[in-house]
Amino acid sequence: MRKLYALLMTLFLTGLTAPAHAADNGSWSVYPVSSEIAARPYFYLSADPGATIADKVVVANKTGGPLTFRLYAADAYNTPRDGGFAVRTAQERQRGVGAWARPAKSRVTVPAHGRVTVPFTLSVPEGAEPGDHAGALVALDERIEKGSGSLALGVRRAVAARVYLRVGGPAVPAIAVENVRLVHHQPLVPGVGDSTATVSYTLHNTGNVTLDPEVELRAKGLFGRTLLARDLTRVPSELLPGQRVRLTEPWRGAPQLDWGKVELTASAKDTRESASASFLALPWLAALVLAAVAAVGTAWVLRARRGRARPSARVRPSRRAVPTPFRPRSSPSARP
Repeated sequence: MRKLYALLMTLFLTGLTAPAHAADNGSWSVYPVSSEIAARPYFYLSADPGATIADKVVVANKTGGPLTFRLYAADAYNTPRDGGFAVRTAQERQRGVGAWARPAKSRVTVPAHGRVTVPFTLSVPEGAEPGDHAGALVALDERIEKGSGSLALGVRRAVAARVYLRVGGPAVPAIAVENVRLVHHQPLVPGVGDSTATVSYTLHNTGNVTLDPEVELRAKGLFGRTLLARDLTRVPSELLPGQRVRLTEPWRGAPQLDWGKVELTASAKDTRESASASFLALPWLAALVLAAVAAVGTAWVLRARRGRARPSARVRPSRRAVPTPFRPRSSPSARP
């Protein structure tokens, strides 16, 4: 069978080796050149629209042979499913840091157990929006590592050093909770088996600064009874400006028979918003019984209406008797 090679790129954006928090995959690392004070974990830059920043990035080779990398800048984004920090590929269109930053070299060869320092410039355009812009400087190994087996995967690896840029101007923190949904997973027979539910929602950074959001989940049933009160933990620690993330939260022990609503409240520094959705918890068996009763009742009502609407047999009115014309009897005249 012919092998199928899929191109994958893995981006290691954090690491465990020196310098502090350098992006590292065990074979090479990428990190900012150390400042006069200390090593920097990431690039933290600030500039006004129209300004140009100059800095340097280090690519270190940890293997016993030389490595050649493609070096480029890329925009960052939150992955839609879990909100993780990710960067665009070289083939994708760059609109922020990826379009503004330019390394002095687009390809660099690093000797075995050596390192290369590459200068780069970041030019902020005049019309750049104020606030936070995130990206990365990526060192991509363009070799494709082939797997084994009939269906092999080719892996292209890359390591990226994060770039956090703050463009001067008004900072507007804002967050929104959108599209709240609740799906019940009910047992067929009430009281038999566990009742669970899944709450899904979209977290949207509608401002221009990076947020570290916190989300509270509350659920209330009939008469305002509190069914659930929880601070969610599976929330992205960095929600970049303009990004949306679709998240889910399981609810074990959800009510089997109740009517209420769930409410989600998202908060970050200087911003707080809520959204809610109503729900009706109804066991499958009860739902089937109610559906059957409703169907029978509807059929009975329709039949009754048809019976009332059916015209009754029309009785023909009897013909009125035509009166016979009255003729006066002539009295016998006396004969002369």
